[in-house]
Amino acid sequence: MQIGEIAARSGLRPSAIRFYEQIGLLPAPAKASGRRQYDSGALSRLALIQFAQSSGFRLAEVKELFSPGVEERAVSARWKRLASAKLGELNAFIARARAMKRELELVMRCQCMDVEQCGRAIQRALEGRERPRKRSRALMMSR
Repeated sequence: MQIGEIAARSGLRPSAIRFYEQIGLLPAPAKASGRRQYDSGALSRLALIQFAQSSGFRLAEVKELFSPGVEERAVSARWKRLASAKLGELNAFIARARAMKRELELVMRCQCMDVEQCGRAIQRALEGRERPRKRSRALMMSR
């Protein structure tokens, strides 16, 4: 397959495919008459790259999946190691997002009349950050 066909079949732009070659995610294909000729393995590899990216992996992490330094290990072991780390990141992100949501919901009940009053309430809330109930009361008491 030439680059146009593999691009159409993978849903990627030819420039993205060339970029993946350039950074080592996709092996450079053989050339016939000066044109890249891809085999079906390239489609599988591109599908894997797209899946990993849609799952939140950065290209550097995807590269680890294909890294020659760890090829003696089954790809499943590499997936598990990378997925475990990504799940940890995702869980931390979710916890931060939930905390942000709680704080924004609290702010939606704000009835402060001026910035100084609001700032004092937030300052009290931040001082009591280890005790969420007190923080909530601090903001609500500023009403």
